[in-house]
Amino acid sequence: MVHLTNIVSSLGIFALAAALPSLGGKEAASGNARAVYLLSNNDQNSVVAINVRQDGTLGSGRMTATGGKGGVLIDGMTKKPATTDALASQSALAIAGDKLVAVNAGSNTISLFRIHKRDPTLLIPLGKPVDTLGDFPVSVAASERLGVACVGNTGTRAGVACFTMHDTGLCSGDGLRPFALNQTVPPVGPTNNVAHVLFNSDSSMLLTTVKGDPMKKNPGFLAAFPATADGKVSMTGAMSSPNGTAVLFGSANVATPAAGSNAPTGNIIVATDASFGAAMLSVDRDGKATTVSSTNIPNQKATCWATFSRKTRTAFVTDVGRNTLTEIDPATGKILGTPGKDVGNGNKGMIDLANAGNFVYALAPGNDSSTAAAIAVFDISGGRGAAKPIQNRKLGSGVVNNAMGLQIMV
Repeated sequence: MVHLTNIVSSLGIFALAAALPSLGGKEAASGNARAVYLLSNNDQNSVVAINVRQDGTLGSGRMTATGGKGGVLIDGMTKKPATTDALASQSALAIAGDKLVAVNAGSNTISLFRIHKRDPTLLIPLGKPVDTLGDFPVSVAASERLGVACVGNTGTRAGVACFTMHDTGLCSGDGLRPFALNQTVPPVGPTNNVAHVLFNSDSSMLLTTVKGDPMKKNPGFLAAFPATADGKVSMTGAMSSPNGTAVLFGSANVATPAAGSNAPTGNIIVATDASFGAAMLSVDRDGKATTVSSTNIPNQKATCWATFSRKTRTAFVTDVGRNTLTEIDPATGKILGTPGKDVGNGNKGMIDLANAGNFVYALAPGNDSSTAAAIAVFDISGGRGAAKPIQNRKLGSGVVNNAMGLQIMV
């Protein structure tokens, strides 16, 4: 097990940094990721940054403190802190250009960093963490085009607030776009929570998935807020519950419209739904979401995270309760490869994931003292339906089952 060493950065800002073991190898090839990032989500919250080698596998890295606290929601079944999927969300981190934004659920703040140009594992804090104007932030989106970061809160004061990103830090928020969730601090989950905040492909709309609760006949919804080119995100938006969905969770933009959709380019997303698998959603210019197709994943337990690959033009989704990587054709909703096949690396399940070039990276947070957190790496260079695991990178003693979020730098 790797033991982490505290250091003070040369900028005079206290940061927790750790050298994860180097495995050698050259830097990532063009088009593939240069670095992978995740959130420790511990009481002393940190961003973990790991180099990506030329063959797509993960090498050395470091941890940098956010200046805030992580958080853990209450499991609605056990009435105790969740033992895995601590934030019940996708994208606890976001990257826009050379800037990275991280949520601090336990201190109701977000932190901004600049990613060093030559060493992408070196994160330089920009200003101090700022208040999110709500409680228990769990997901953040960032747009380089707009210069804006927007964060989803899911506690007593639930809703979305947006902040302008500058080289000196984050400006004060523009106000809370509230959601009536009737939640607590910490919130009870994993249902009836904000799940994922993201900008659509051209940053003309801010989207937020909010999970429903089937036991209470609450379908949840997708909220859509228009955005203008000068960086203004509307304070009012449309809320819709796409047909057949119940527990909308993580999602991803699809590069081209799916078959049968009349939506403009950039307004197609694949959204997971923990109650059955995934759905292809079309979001019209007024922000209303409709279901284009649905994918029922056999024997799934909690399919909640998604990414879209431009290389294979397919979506990949993960399940925290099963150690599977499911690939879906967005045009038809068909599952590719072998449905339900365990990837065979010993993980209990996977959550946040991202991809670039020939590789997909998925966080496996572990769920007890016997299962360490890891990042599973998959090679997708063989084309559709041919993803294969090539590495299961254990993350060491500084990263445990509270870990959330996964983003990549290309």
